[in-house]
Order: sequence, then structure tokens, then C-alpha cells
Amino acid sequence: MTKFDVAIVGSGPGGYVSAIRAAKLGLSVALVEGRDLGGTCLNRGCIPSKTLLKNAEVINQIKDAKKFGIQVDSYSLELKTMINRKNQVIQQLQNGINSLLKANKIKLYSGYGTVDNQKIITVDTGEKTEKLEAESIILANGSKPFVPNLSGLNEVPYYTSDTIFDIEEVPEHLVIVGGGVIGLEIACIFQSLGTKVEIVEMADRIIPAEDKEAADYLANELKRKGIGMHTSAKVLELKKDKKTVVKLEKDGKETSLETDSVLVSVGREPNLTGLNDLSINYEGKFVKVDKSMQTNVKGIYAIGDLIGGYQLAHAASEEGIRAVSHILGETHPKDFIMPRCIYTFPEIASVGMTEEQAKAAGYQVKAQKVDLAANGKGIASAENSGFMKIISEEKYGEILGVVLAGAHVTEMISQATSFMYLEGTVEELEDMIFPHPTLAEGMFEAAAKWLDKGIHY
Repeated sequence: MTKFDVAIVGSGPGGYVSAIRAAKLGLSVALVEGRDLGGTCLNRGCIPSKTLLKNAEVINQIKDAKKFGIQVDSYSLELKTMINRKNQVIQQLQNGINSLLKANKIKLYSGYGTVDNQKIITVDTGEKTEKLEAESIILANGSKPFVPNLSGLNEVPYYTSDTIFDIEEVPEHLVIVGGGVIGLEIACIFQSLGTKVEIVEMADRIIPAEDKEAADYLANELKRKGIGMHTSAKVLELKKDKKTVVKLEKDGKETSLETDSVLVSVGREPNLTGLNDLSINYEGKFVKVDKSMQTNVKGIYAIGDLIGGYQLAHAASEEGIRAVSHILGETHPKDFIMPRCIYTFPEIASVGMTEEQAKAAGYQVKAQKVDLAANGKGIASAENSGFMKIISEEKYGEILGVVLAGAHVTEMISQATSFMYLEGTVEELEDMIFPHPTLAEGMFEAAAKWLDKGIHY
């Protein structure tokens, strides 16, 4: 039985990142993966969706070309080519991860791992089993789509985020059950491809965990593009007729949607495969860990979607890095300051608390928002829809959260994140110099307006 300093189960953005960090710091490392290198993010999540969203962006640019004086008489869509390009992107990134593992002398085990309290992992390749032992283990099993027990669901064809990115034909009509991040991004892809999309969400708004103004803004923009919204709506039943019929209850009344295709996107649940022999504690469905990502079993850590919280690729990576640091006797005193991105058209990006959360936490909150309607770069690019909002503690100007809505804001949120990480105040943000013309200078405008020093607002 081979022994390692660290063994990691799962090769997603939490697993492979922590493996490389541990190896670079001199530890011997094993990485166990039962499916595809790169995990859900690379193969069935972040990368496939962003690749196809780029296709959708190009289509939208073609549709809008006339306003820029560019006449495009016709175009056609080749879904097979789009899916092939998506697969090529995945393969290129998989090859990159594999090269990094080899360069850092990380031993890759291809098979499903079962872990016990003695820190022994039994790897089942399908053809044989082999065992390895480690001083420390990081569980990075990830998650899978949660499929609710909806009446009739198993009697109709439906997609999840695991299968939708290999679709073979563009549907005429798509009903998406769930108005969260994944469902909304997929809605934008298919709306651009010409599909009539309708979203069904049980809460009273889409993306209910995010800032209400951002949610309302995005809902209005998606409706303007023709995407149907059914909020405060409950799916009662699905049945197969000539088409799939989705029965809903909304405002005490029943209604039905007829559709070609259904996507179930109501969240994700942890993948607990291989953990039955571990006496680790749970919080609900998720593995319970401390601030160092360690479970109640000393030397066994858990990260990423397995522990709930921020179900984000970059969160898993940071959690993996913190677990490795703890294994080496180091600590991270700072709490997570985690940016959140929604890659819809338009985009939403945020960090820290929403206005509602800050008030609920007992802060005296002062929030300031500026619209991008008058932003020079936005007007020049025909991308001046949206807003930038700063949420701060009123007395000292401590920044508690930032919400950005509009084009390319996912590329800007790191500026706000770094500022919050360094404990900057609104006064210091207003004192910074932002280049002009940029969309990002809206953050300066929001800070200046917060201080009653606004230039353009």
C-alpha cells in the first residue's frame, strides 16, 4: 500500500488546486478521480456554460450589428459545431490540468475512492481495486444536480445541468424549473439560439439570495428579451401528451405550460459517494467543517460543494488552499470575502452582504446606487444598462457589500473584492483614480455620491 502526505478525493477546482498547492509546498500527493478530470466545473458546469454563453453573445452582437452601421443580411446556427467547440475547450483544459499534475509529480488514481477513519482510501477502477494511505485527506467530492420528487417527472424526458450541454437539437420551447444562477444562464443561451424560454420559480423573485434590486433589474431585462417569468409558482405535475405539460399553481390558481423540453435546475446536493465508512459529522446534507476546513475526524478535511455554503468553483479552490495551509500548521485569520458572479445577459456580480442582509445583521446601513445610463464607455458601446451599488456602514463608511449589474461586471467585481479585503472605506474608494472611459468608474461615482460629492450624479 502506497503512502502519501496528502490524498485528495475529487479533481474539481477544489481538488486539483489543493493537490498542486500541497505538491508545491513539498508534500507527496495523491489525487483520486472517479469521472472526468476537472470535476463538474470543467466538464458539466462553469466551462461548458461560459463557452456556450460566448456563442450566445456572438449571436446577440450579430442581431445588434445594424445599430453600429454593420449590415448582416443572414446567418445560420450550427449547434453541432457549437457543442464540438465546447468539447474542444474542455479537452484543452483537461490536458492543461493533467500536465500540471505530472509537472508537480502528483499521482493520479482513476477510480472511485472509499475513505475510512484510518485514512485509507480504496480506489475502485472498475477492473481492480487498490489501496493508498495518507497522513491527511481532503474530501473534494463535489455535488450533483438535485432532482426533486415532482409528480410525473420520471414519466417525461427532462434535462439537468449534467445533460443540457450535450443537447442535440435546439428546442422550440424550454421550461426551466428553477430561477437560480444555473437556470438563468442556460435561459440566456437558449433564448439567443431562438428558443422560447419560460422560467418557473417558487420564490417571489429570481436569484432570491442576491440583492433585490439586482434581481428585479435582471428579471426586467430578461422579460424584455422575451423570457417568460413565473415567480411564486409551484410545479404540481408533469405529464406527457403530444408535448410535455407542466402544471403550475400560482396565486391560488392552476395553469399549464406546454413545452418541447424541460430543464430541472433547482439546486445541487453533495456527492457523498465513498463516505459511508467515515464517522464525520454533517449539517443537514452537507459535511460539517471548522474554519480550517477540518471535519471532526482529525486529519480529514472537506471542501467545496460537499460542505455547502458558497457553491462556487473559486470558493472550493480557496477552501482547498486553506486546508493545505492547516495541514502544514499555518492559519488564515481573515474570513472569506467571496465574490459571486452571474453570467447572464446582462451580468450580475456582487461581494459581501446585500442591503437586506446588512440591515438584518444590525448595521446602520447607508446604500448608494448610480445608474450606468450616463456612463461614457457604456453609451459608446451601447452597454449602458445597469447600475453600481455600494452598501456601507453609515458612521465610518466601512464597505459591507458591493452589487454590480450590467455588461462585463463579472470582470470588475475583483476590484471591489480586493478593496473589501484590505478593509477600505467609502472615503478611500472615492479617493482612488479610475481610468476614463470605463464602466468601472461607476464605482467611483457611487462612492462620491455616497459622500455627497457626486460629479455626474
